[in-house]
Amino acid sequence: MLHHPIPPVYDEKSEILILGSFPSVKSREQGFFYGHPQNRFWRVTAAVFDDEPPVTVPERRAFLLRHGVALWDVIAACEITGSADASIRNPEINDLRPILEAAPIRAIFVNGQTAAKLYRRYAEPLTGRPAYLLPSTSPANAAWSLERLIDAWRAITTF
Repeated sequence: MLHHPIPPVYDEKSEILILGSFPSVKSREQGFFYGHPQNRFWRVTAAVFDDEPPVTVPERRAFLLRHGVALWDVIAACEITGSADASIRNPEINDLRPILEAAPIRAIFVNGQTAAKLYRRYAEPLTGRPAYLLPSTSPANAAWSLERLIDAWRAITTF
C-alpha cells in the first residue's frame, strides 16, 4: 500500500479545487504534483491563466496560490503499479473537509476519468458537492492535443 506523500496546496484565498487521482512515480520522486515532464498540467494551467509555466516546486506552489487554485488528489493511499491509474486497487480517500472549511472553494474539478469516478463514488457523498470533469493532462491521454486541453480547461476560470 502506497501512501500519498504530498500535502495539499491551498490557502484562505483558494477558490478552485483541482483533484487528480494519485501522484505518478515522477511526482512522488519530486515531492510535488504533476512532476512528469510530459504531463501537460503546468502548460495548460499557465495558458489558461495567461502566465508563464512554473518550473520549480516553489514556483509551482506560488503559481497555484497566486491564481486561487487549491490542488490535491482524491486518493490518500492505494495499491498501484507504477503510475497507471488503471492499476489502482483498494483506494483510501483523502479527507477534503480541511480544504473546504479553510478556503472559499467555489468549484471542484477533477483531472481525468479516474479522479472523477473515485470522487463521485467516495468523496462526493462526504462533501455534498459535485466535481466537474476535465480531460486528463496525462501524456497517456494522447487523443487530446495541448490546444484542446487548454480550451477545455478554461472552464476553471468561469466559476
